[in-house]
Amino acid sequence: MGNIRVIATNKKAFHDYFILEKLEAGIVLVGTEVKSLREGRANLKDSYAQLKDGEVVLFNCHISPYRHGNINNHDPTRERKLLLHHREIKRLIGKTEQRGFTLVPLRIYFKGQIVKVELGLVKGKKLYDKRKELKEKAIERDVQAALKEKYR
Repeated sequence: MGNIRVIATNKKAFHDYFILEKLEAGIVLVGTEVKSLREGRANLKDSYAQLKDGEVVLFNCHISPYRHGNINNHDPTRERKLLLHHREIKRLIGKTEQRGFTLVPLRIYFKGQIVKVELGLVKGKKLYDKRKELKEKAIERDVQAALKEKYR
């Protein structure tokens, strides 16, 4: 079960949030959703997770309808329950009640035959944090280019 095949990554989350903690969760899916995920047809762009009635639920995760499905195909943006241990949910309740913390899916992947979601406990970045990060990346890129040129 060590082989991991990533289906979708939430690149926007890495840009918009400070990722404080990562957790792995299972997800409750119907058959056509799994078939669609095998084709790599998922989008995590505007999705988020919330605690609802003592359970963690994933919202706005778009899994495209299965191409070869029939009239009983799934709703692409339905709410999907995430599977976590009870103690993990209790800990998340405490952390998300603090001001500014959110649960965001970072990636969705197959671990063997099972679909997993990597959740991140995140805190939002301010505009100046995003600018600072972009500036640091540009500087690092210039340094790497200069080093590469020097050792040619």
